[in-house]
Order: sequence, then C-alpha cells, then structure tokens
Amino acid sequence: MPDSTAHAAAPQDPKPPLQESEPLSHALKQRHLTMLGLGGVIGAGLFVGSGAGISVAGPGIVLSYLIAGTLAMLVMRMLGEMSAAMPASGSFSVHAERAIGRWAGFSVGWLYWMLLVVVLAVEATAAAQIANGWVASVPQWAWVLIFMLFFTGANLAAVRNFGEFEFWFALLKVAAIVLFLVLGTLAVFGLLPDTDPVGLTNLTGRDGFLPNGWQGVVSGVLAVVFAFGGLEVVTIAAAESADPARSVARAVRSAVWRILFFYVGSMLVIVTVLPWTAQQAGISPYVKVLDSIGVPSAGQIMNIVVFVALLSALNANLYGSSRMIFSLAERGEAPKALLKVSGGGVPRLAVLASVAFGFVSVLLNLKWPDSVFKYLLNSVGAVLLFVWALIAVSQLRLRRLIERRAPEKLVLKMWGFPWLTWTALAAIAAVVGLMLTDAEARPQLLWSTGATAAVMAVAGLREWRERRHRNTR
Repeated sequence: MPDSTAHAAAPQDPKPPLQESEPLSHALKQRHLTMLGLGGVIGAGLFVGSGAGISVAGPGIVLSYLIAGTLAMLVMRMLGEMSAAMPASGSFSVHAERAIGRWAGFSVGWLYWMLLVVVLAVEATAAAQIANGWVASVPQWAWVLIFMLFFTGANLAAVRNFGEFEFWFALLKVAAIVLFLVLGTLAVFGLLPDTDPVGLTNLTGRDGFLPNGWQGVVSGVLAVVFAFGGLEVVTIAAAESADPARSVARAVRSAVWRILFFYVGSMLVIVTVLPWTAQQAGISPYVKVLDSIGVPSAGQIMNIVVFVALLSALNANLYGSSRMIFSLAERGEAPKALLKVSGGGVPRLAVLASVAFGFVSVLLNLKWPDSVFKYLLNSVGAVLLFVWALIAVSQLRLRRLIERRAPEKLVLKMWGFPWLTWTALAAIAAVVGLMLTDAEARPQLLWSTGATAAVMAVAGLREWRERRHRNTR
C-alpha cells in the first residue's frame, strides 16, 4: 500500500507525487470510457425529472439547462485536466488531498461515497417499480434483490463487466436521445406524416419565452442542476484503463459538448413541439412529445429507456463507490481490510462494503420512504455542490504545481484558466445561495451542510490526534 503521508503533501511541498501506481485492473478500453463519459450524466433526471423544470421555467428551461450544463462542463473539464495529469481511482478525493490537505481528501471522499450508496436505493427502488409494472407477480422487493445481486456479481467478477454494461447502457441512452431529436425536429417542420409545421408558437406564445420571468429560469436551474451528477465516474474509471492519461483526456473531450447538445437540444425540441403548460412534474416530457407526434407505445418505449438509465446509474454508482472507498483505504482513511484485491484486480471487499450499505439504504427506502430514508437522502442531496467546489479549488492549486513540476502532463487544459475556474466557483456559490432562498430546496441544503460539517469535524479530529501523536513521540 502506498504511504498515506505521501498523498497528504500540499502543493507547496517541493516533491509531491504527481502519479501513483494502482493495483487495480487495467481492463477498461477507450470505447468504455468514451461511452461512460457520454452516458454517465444521461439518466432518469433528464428523461423524467425535466418535467418539473419545464413546469416552473416554461420555454426558459432551455436557458436553465444551458446555465446548469455550462457549469457541469466547466467542472468536467477541470476534473479531466487533473485526472489526465494524475490518474487515480480516488479521482477528485486524491486531488483534494494533494491540493488542500488530508482533511479535504477524507471529507470529499467519504461524502461522495455516502452520496452514491444512498442514491443506489433510489435507483434500485425506481427500477423495481417499473419492473413490477411489467411483471406484477414478482414483488417490488424481489426485483430490488435481483438487481442488487446481479450488479454486485458483475462488479465482483471483473472490471470489464462494468465497462461492457455501461457501454451498452450508454449506447442505448444516447441512441434514444438522438432518435428523439431527429423525430422532434422533423415534427417541428411538419415533415412527419399527419403533422403540420409548429413554428415558434409554443416558444413565444402563452406569456412568451419567459412566462415566469428570470425567476422561473433560476428555479429551473435548481430543478435541473443535480441531473448533471455522474460526470465524475469517468475520471474514477480512467485509472483502470491501459493508458489513463490519454483515455480520460479523450473521453472528456468527446463528452463535454455532446452532453450540452443532448440536454439543451432535447429541451428546445420539447418546448417547441408542445406548449410548456402541457408538461407537469413526475411525467416524462419525452413521452408527451412522442405521443403527440404519433409514435406508437411511446410510454412503454420511454419506460424501457428510463429502466435502462436507472440500471446504468445503479451499476455506475456501485462501481464508483467501491473505487472511492478503496482509494480512501489506500491513503489510510478507511479500514485497511478493504485493500484486498482479487487476482483480476477487483477490490472485492470494497465492492461488498459499498453494496452492504446500499442494501441498508434500500431497506430504509422500502420501509420508511417518507421519514428515515427521506432524512438520509436530504443529508447527501446537496453534497454534489461541495464536491464540485472542491474540484474547482483543487484545480486552482494543482494547475500551478503541475506547470512547475511536470508541464508535459497537462495534456488536457482547463479553458480560460484561472478565470473560468473562478467563474465556476462563483456559480456554485450562487446555486447554494438560491437553495437557501428556496423553501423546497432549503431543507436539503441544511441537512447536507450538517452532514458535511460532521464529516469535516471527524477529519479535523483525526488530523489533530495524529499531530498530537507525532509530537509526543
């Protein structure tokens, strides 16, 4: 195991390590990472959750997605720069430790792990609800068990299994969005059978493009920004490819613009084809559009796509959580027993530890969805903003270090450094401020802040005890 004190070096250290060898498998291929980069952020939040954003922002949801998507692109580029220069299975947790200190790496690593294993429950339960609708004879809890056991087995066997599943899951999601964009665009121009050109009526009519003003756009940002969570997994997975630096650089380059195109393009088609007042929270706007242009069984088609998206997220989160806790164990921030790696390079105990907590979360979600689990979910709901902020701060500090010590490792550079990094930090702070003023988002932010403070307190106490121990020797 690498010496944990080596990772704790701050940027001012004249010889901090810029790269470490990983004992994990290197079986992921470029095509796996490329599709993971594309499909990692395309999930149920887009296919279903976007209806809530449209209901508050109207056609202005296009601007909401443009703002939130641009922020996500900046974060992904920053993360890509650091991961290409310093590939590690702990990704941004390792970067934060090197840039800021052990407390930062500990805090962001454990918080992100908690986020993934709690969200596992939401995804497993939602996928089970869809499957139960298809095969009612199998109870919902049994479907959850089937999914959890299947993906646990796949992740325990070999990392290539994770890569293959995510490749085909992502391919289906990307194909579904591309087909939707093609059909929607043809419908706008009246080029489909039994359709007339729509024009700009739905964009400019019914109180205009911004029916609820800029406040609606702002509310839309709050409704959609967390749908971009998941982009981080590609940089975690890159450490298990044959050429991590080159692989992550190519994956990030191919993903950032396409993701924005998919999200913003989809919203533009949706609010152009149908009046924004036809959308409502909890119902997929994609289904409504496909129904309106006469696509048969549109609801079932989107059910399949959402089902695949949920299983994809379940698989990715199980993988990401196991690698994050493995990385924490490597640096002495988690039990050393989790460092055991199979002959195929799979951290099996780390996988089992993650899925065990995932099972607990599922049980809480099935038993107390509106009480215990709701509080647990709220406690990690806004953690993504903390992760993104630490990524930005780490990139600000590590960029200078890499430029001094190994400029040749900057194969993927952040745009407009440092100004766009500071802009991203300001945007994250603005989202936090907006959440404080929003009655629905405020509880989630406060609970997440409490959880973050608790984890940081533990990190601070550990550092204090270690310093005290060193001073007394």
